[in-house]
Amino acid sequence: MNAGPVDVLVAGGGGFIGGHLVADLLAQGKTVRSVDVKPLDEWYQVHPDAQNSVGDLSLLDQAEAATQGAREVYMLAADMGGMGFIENNKALCMLTVLTSTHMLQAAQKHDVERYFYSSSACVYAADKQTDPSVTALKESDAYPAMPEDGYGWEKLFSERMARHFREDFGLTTRMARYHNVYGPEGTWTGGREKAPAAVCRKIAEAVISGKHESGDLGRRRADPQTSCTSTTA
Repeated sequence: MNAGPVDVLVAGGGGFIGGHLVADLLAQGKTVRSVDVKPLDEWYQVHPDAQNSVGDLSLLDQAEAATQGAREVYMLAADMGGMGFIENNKALCMLTVLTSTHMLQAAQKHDVERYFYSSSACVYAADKQTDPSVTALKESDAYPAMPEDGYGWEKLFSERMARHFREDFGLTTRMARYHNVYGPEGTWTGGREKAPAAVCRKIAEAVISGKHESGDLGRRRADPQTSCTSTTA
């Protein structure tokens, strides 16, 4: 998998966000290694100027091979989707902890200079996200902890692990909590799409078919269980 030193490794580079990130890093003139578990023909974007590799980063040896020679790591790799997916695949989402753990270990082993962890608004308790006026969340609102069951717990635990790798081992780590990311090249159907893309699809389908589902959409929007990513059915 490893093909010499690079400025940046994007773990999960075959995903929606990862594909856009790789494009931006290349535009900045950086050398990029992009790794994803999916076959190349299933990547959202494949950039020929990057080192593109298929690898299972939940395995320590493959995480170490991908990380070797990288100055910086963007850890986006995760099994995730909209609320419809994560509510029905809690164990699968939590198994991402293997990838999160092994990537941190690999980054420490290879003296990575900077490590970014892609977290989620699902780390926040659902009762902090029920206000229809959308009360702004603070980073500290993740505690006392009661994140989204499954996916949110894995994200919050991996945040803590990245923090402790910084405190105990000196690995420079940073995190960001995404909330309903969408845009060009993104998933809009199939069960893993987020709320904005799902709503856009529903509106387009309603216009094309002449059938309107505003009542259904309204119920989903008011459902507190759709707070961190929202349903996609």
